[in-house]
Amino acid sequence: MKNCVLLENYYLPGDLKRQIGAFVEYYNNQRYHESLGNVTPADVYFGRDKAIIREREKIKKLTIKNRRLQHQKQAA
Repeated sequence: MKNCVLLENYYLPGDLKRQIGAFVEYYNNQRYHESLGNVTPADVYFGRDKAIIREREKIKKLTIKNRRLQHQKQAA
């Protein structure tokens, strides 16, 4: 946060409030948190986290399977 807020000069109190509000919005709704399983706090709050993690696991398994098949074809 301090990297975003301290990089600019704010001439009006409203400017600083707006920037802090934008950062809080980003932090809670767009930024992935490693401690939450790389989902956003909003995803956890609204219960979307388990579905997102399941989908990622499904994609990961499929990717590993495809890479193994490609490797086996190259080795043969």
